[in-house]
Amino acid sequence: MKIKFFIIYFATYLFVNSVSFAEEKDSQMNSYTGILDDKRSGLNVYSGMFDFSDHKQRASLIGIEHQNHNLYRDTLVGKISPVTGFFITENNASYIYTGIETNYKLGRLNITPSFTPGLYAKGDGKDLGSVIEFKSDVQLSYDVGESMNLGMSYNHVSNASLGDKNPGANSYMFNFLKKF
Repeated sequence: MKIKFFIIYFATYLFVNSVSFAEEKDSQMNSYTGILDDKRSGLNVYSGMFDFSDHKQRASLIGIEHQNHNLYRDTLVGKISPVTGFFITENNASYIYTGIETNYKLGRLNITPSFTPGLYAKGDGKDLGSVIEFKSDVQLSYDVGESMNLGMSYNHVSNASLGDKNPGANSYMFNFLKKF
């Protein structure tokens, strides 16, 4: 089962990163929207607590995420770029995802909301009711250097009532982001 997830993950990752959403632009701050026009990609490593609000099902998690700012599209809500990642819990529940994010910069503070549909395997962890799940996430991070951020994020994973049940899971993570 996990081999199938990795095959789907890499196929999705290659597809998302091979599609060019728009032409590249130089790194600069858009003074009108406050959005950073930074074309560097990033690798986000995070760890935290999966489903912290359910005392019987909570579990520590670790994950990795690739944020590709080379491929983006300017929209009414800002510059949207693809994001792809994977996390696993101590109970072997895993989630593989790809979706979109946007970044807002307020001085050294960054706010990064994202929406990422994906595939969930419960392992020995919580049954979320469906293999297809949706993760809504907001990350608050601080620029430690020109190419490094430290932050915290909160997400909600739910199947939008596509499955037999939809208990959802709320998680928080501590993030280390390195841009390259």
